Amino acid sequence: MSLEVGAIVEGEVTGITNFGAFVQLPEGKVGLIHISEVSNVYVKDVHDFLKEHDKVKVKVLTIDERGKIGLSIKQLTPPPAPQPKPQRPQPENRERRGNGMRQQSARPASPLSFEDKLSKFLKDSDDRMLDLKRNTESKRGGRGARRER
Repeated sequence: MSLEVGAIVEGEVTGITNFGAFVQLPEGKVGLIHISEVSNVYVKDVHDFLKEHDKVKVKVLTIDERGKIGLSIKQLTPPPAPQPKPQRPQPENRERRGNGMRQQSARPASPLSFEDKLSKFLKDSDDRMLDLKRNTESKRGGRGARRER
């Protein structure tokens, strides 16, 4: 029986490193279970999940041209069911709070074309720039006196 990608085989853990565990497979071959393929949960230390000489069932993920075999335990176990996020209670009068900006965002978007939106933006931008210039110019001179050169 030769190993092929997708096959599920049983092996024995022969060594554990910081980045995974080596598994002795049938026919004397050795494969590596990367730390990311050990469990569905976060694995900080492989020793928490595997011990040397443990018998494990693994799935063959890859076999490269140099004979390196990538294995996974994680893909044999079904992923945990997602935990539903607790719903926060929503206030009933949400759009009445604040400074009125929420009321604008609560309205549905008007069906303006891109050109209309762009011209509206440019007009608003010009108005804001004009107000800004007026405010900064009035603050420059001090108490109304002009500087002489």
